[in-house]
Amino acid sequence: MAALSIILLVLFVLVSLLLIFVIAIQSEDDSGLGGVFGGNSTSVFGGNTNKVLNKVTAYLVVAFFVLAVLVAIVNKSSENSILSTAKTTTATVQAEN
Repeated sequence: MAALSIILLVLFVLVSLLLIFVIAIQSEDDSGLGGVFGGNSTSVFGGNTNKVLNKVTAYLVVAFFVLAVLVAIVNKSSENSILSTAKTTTATVQAEN
């Protein structure tokens, strides 16, 4: 279960970074970060750049929320969470004293 948690967390971070990047390169009046990456960002996808970026953003947002829920469910149901380990360690130390 720990491997699944790590894999989901890595995917969650990657989707988060991609979402930040895609949102940052979007611009409505050429004042966004699109100019940093080679001038006119609309030349990559032609005239339909806004449609493509909107679809990519929508897919990334859906993936972000799905992964957020999955990470929460997996970490909640795992018995070896950090909080439960800390509680058992504290209880063991207090019992020894």
